[in-house]
Amino acid sequence: MTYRELTETEIAQLKANGCYSTDWSLLSVAESFDTSKIRNVHFEGEVQIGENCRIENVGIIQTTESATFGEGTVLSVMNEAGNGNIMMYSGLSAQLAAVMMQYEGDKDFTSLIRKMISEEISLSRPRCTTIGDNVTVTGCRELTNVNIGNDCEICGASRLVECTLRSHKSANVFVGDDVICDNVIMQPGASVTDAARLYDTFVGEACHVGRGFTSENSVFFANSYMDNGESCAAFCGPFSVSHHKSSLLIGGQYSFYNAGSGTNFSNHAYKIGPIHYGTMHRGAKTASGAHILWPAQIGLFSMAMGKIQSHPDTRNLPFSYIISQGETTLVVPGRNLTTVGTFRDTAKWPKRDMRATEGRISHVNFDWLSPLTISECIKGKELLNEIQEVQGKNTQLYAIDGGAIRNHALINGIKLYDLAIKMFIYDSLKDAQALLPTTTSGTGDWLDLAGMLAPATEIDALYNDIMSGNITDIQTLEDRLADIHDQYESYRWAFAYNLITKHYGIDTLEDSDINAIRQECASAREEWLLSIRRDAEKEYNMGDVSLDTLNDFLKTITV
Repeated sequence: MTYRELTETEIAQLKANGCYSTDWSLLSVAESFDTSKIRNVHFEGEVQIGENCRIENVGIIQTTESATFGEGTVLSVMNEAGNGNIMMYSGLSAQLAAVMMQYEGDKDFTSLIRKMISEEISLSRPRCTTIGDNVTVTGCRELTNVNIGNDCEICGASRLVECTLRSHKSANVFVGDDVICDNVIMQPGASVTDAARLYDTFVGEACHVGRGFTSENSVFFANSYMDNGESCAAFCGPFSVSHHKSSLLIGGQYSFYNAGSGTNFSNHAYKIGPIHYGTMHRGAKTASGAHILWPAQIGLFSMAMGKIQSHPDTRNLPFSYIISQGETTLVVPGRNLTTVGTFRDTAKWPKRDMRATEGRISHVNFDWLSPLTISECIKGKELLNEIQEVQGKNTQLYAIDGGAIRNHALINGIKLYDLAIKMFIYDSLKDAQALLPTTTSGTGDWLDLAGMLAPATEIDALYNDIMSGNITDIQTLEDRLADIHDQYESYRWAFAYNLITKHYGIDTLEDSDINAIRQECASAREEWLLSIRRDAEKEYNMGDVSLDTLNDFLKTITV
């Protein structure tokens, strides 16, 4: 964009429109600048305005010394009292943020990442407050050190200070009434509305924050939706949702998460300080009134209920109910695998991706029966068998890390994890031929990098390439993450092939094996769907669900 100075005629017209500046020479505009669309605005310092902008009734638009536009701000996520672990910039992906979190204790790695980000910021940081093309700004009190991208709309905001709004025509950014933002970055499709208060916060693609929600030192990625409550030191990965008042997300990492009303987390033992944190792993959720005392690890697709103070670690027990019962935390392994809620959740997330299809920044993998999930199911099955062997088959209440499992729940959990494993095998062989994997990556441990599923070996290799100097810039790093995401099916097949051959004691997988194994595992999927159907009918029998609602849902259950 080429900017020019105002003409004397334009200055006179702006004055007539109620505008003011201590130095009109510091205001530069696009060639097609139209003074009729600028009214009642106070300019201070250097400001640039793009084409086709409407700016009315703004208390002040200004640039001050040492403006950062929010970029380069280091947030303390998870550990509220930490020294900072995520450096913000407008192109930040959920995956890079997750990598920074994973290796935050490595000072040399952190230094290299921050150097790369700082160099990336320097390539595009404007020298002054900039308003892009086709921007509307009306009824705002203060815009200080802001970089507003094309096609943004800011209506009625109270204050935006040190902010970058990255937007484009198919995914504009909207900021609404009474909003306050200090040190905030927003990505395409983001909306911040209705008196939200954001401080040192990153709002990613198609994320919404509104209805008085308050955020500090938090990040939100890819379709997260926050209303009414508050967050502090929270890492909210894709599809993290909190709608209700009195809900506090603090010191936690979340993804594909839904907070029940009145959900609270506590990161403070009132001793050393607010230093504790934990993770609600992919698909985990909390019931209304839940309270979890960090540290804790709540496994994949689990449901936490009540006041949980025993610091459970159920990473190896996915799909569990985790229930506070007095001073005991009961764990019901695998129970959430066969519920309507899990069935609906896994089906709705892909349909609710509101990001523009072009130019997506973060990577989101919706595969729920993934190598990561099945790895945890395998570990869960092994763990439950070991507990039963060590503590005895007739034990009524088995002790586990931070909780207890009843006898019948343990036995059923083994069956449910076996069901999930067979469902994965069935799904992996659905359209497969007996082809050898093209990679060995994927046969070991897996990671969930804030929505992207990846073999741990690939992330280790990425780390080594950064440390050795093979990766020296952010674009190359992000391209590498994108490539890992794109290779998911190859990695998944390597995992599945390894699992199937080990499970059935064969060296190689032949076409004849595929047909026999698929027939054996087909019953697992049928059993799962039947369980979902029974769970729906159980809810219908409560009496307040219409028959039409039940039938509409049952139509979605297909073999």
